Amino acid sequence: MKPIPKLLAAAAAVALTVASIAPAEACTRALYVADNGLVITGRSMDWAEDMHTNLWAFPRGIARDGAAGPDSPKWTSKYGSLIASGYDVGSADGMNEAGLVANLLYLAESGYGQPDGKPAISISLWAQYALDNFATVAEAVEALSKEPFRVIAPKLPNGQGAQLHLALSDATGDSAIFEYLGGRLVIHHGKQYQVMTNSPSFDQQLALDAYWREIGGLTFLPGTNRAADRFVRASFLIKAIPTKPDPSFISAVPDQKFEYQAAASVLSVMRSVSVSLGLTTPGKPNISSTLWRTVSDQTHRIYFFDSATSPNAFWVPLADLDLKEGAPVKKLTVAGGKVYSGDAADKFVATPPFPFLPASGM
Repeated sequence: MKPIPKLLAAAAAVALTVASIAPAEACTRALYVADNGLVITGRSMDWAEDMHTNLWAFPRGIARDGAAGPDSPKWTSKYGSLIASGYDVGSADGMNEAGLVANLLYLAESGYGQPDGKPAISISLWAQYALDNFATVAEAVEALSKEPFRVIAPKLPNGQGAQLHLALSDATGDSAIFEYLGGRLVIHHGKQYQVMTNSPSFDQQLALDAYWREIGGLTFLPGTNRAADRFVRASFLIKAIPTKPDPSFISAVPDQKFEYQAAASVLSVMRSVSVSLGLTTPGKPNISSTLWRTVSDQTHRIYFFDSATSPNAFWVPLADLDLKEGAPVKKLTVAGGKVYSGDAADKFVATPPFPFLPASGM
């Protein structure tokens, strides 16, 4: 085995190379699987401005199209879902009633290609398409690997390009990462793909992580807010937290003692890889503060939301929402500094759904 100083030098060289070829963007996603099969996915949302995020409950049976012209795909949602919106023009994060979780993160290297005759879909609906149509990652991979549509990424309301990659996970602990690079869809599918951040592309993130695994997280972990460093820290921490009940943990909900312990542990990982509110990095304007975090308990279908600007985290059991066909779309207003605590399912209010950002942009 190489001496630790040489490993550190090698890892640092690779990290510097990555930093020189791609801007540093934010957001982190980590998948946790306990010994008893409990599956939880956590993510942080880091952005340079307020995204005016709200939570939306979408019932089954909603008719949608891809918001990309007359030939855009049309579908009716098979599954109800709970999502966190970005600017109330698209689904940035969420979980459906089958336990499938979708997380959209920024990827500067994304390239979706030129028109090729395929039906098109706006990227604002990419995650929602998965939540509406699939119960498992395997189903999604089988369908999306055939590339039934071309993704179009219009400008976001703030004028920035919607360059995103998609992570899916399900209640079995299966995982897949979807990236469009140079116009080609690249899919990494397998339970081993637990962590995703931003730049560089996922294959390079895996290569960086391999260096740091040799060093060991208890010896040294890279500590900057760059995506590559957050990937390494999240990879170590999500495997280091307890995967079985800890007798020293005391919960106010005895019958779900371990479940709440595990959710709190995953949230602690997401907080540890978050970027402090208001932090800026000279010369790197694309490194942004963490605005909010989510933790999705896919076994019990509980969605936790943790705002960086609120003193409380809260949760929403999907079982407490009416997601049956014909039920109204409901909204929980989070934007504007709203504060909730505990189970917030009864705070959702029937609201007309937001229009998804069309492929033509604003």
